Amino acid sequence: MKKSNMMLSVLALSAFILAPSSSVVAEQITIPVGSQTDRASISTPKTGLSQASVRAAWGAPMEIRGPVGEPPISQWHYQDFIVYFEDNRVLHSVLKPKR
Repeated sequence: MKKSNMMLSVLALSAFILAPSSSVVAEQITIPVGSQTDRASISTPKTGLSQASVRAAWGAPMEIRGPVGEPPISQWHYQDFIVYFEDNRVLHSVLKPKR
């Protein structure tokens, strides 16, 4: 009698452990960075332009951060994009995310 009760207990415990538990499923939506805005409508400074050229073409930035580090890197913040400079030359321009 003890052996059958023990066997039933082991079977019940095995069934509980091996039974599939409810799983949560989430859908992940990804949007490639280049598709997040209409890049054709926003003109940004190209690599290699001088700070004077950027200021002449796009005007004064809303904010300037830096320079920081060696070589000195600074950021010019415009309404729709940020321009990163190394010394006096454009290193890269990035669009600001739409919020």
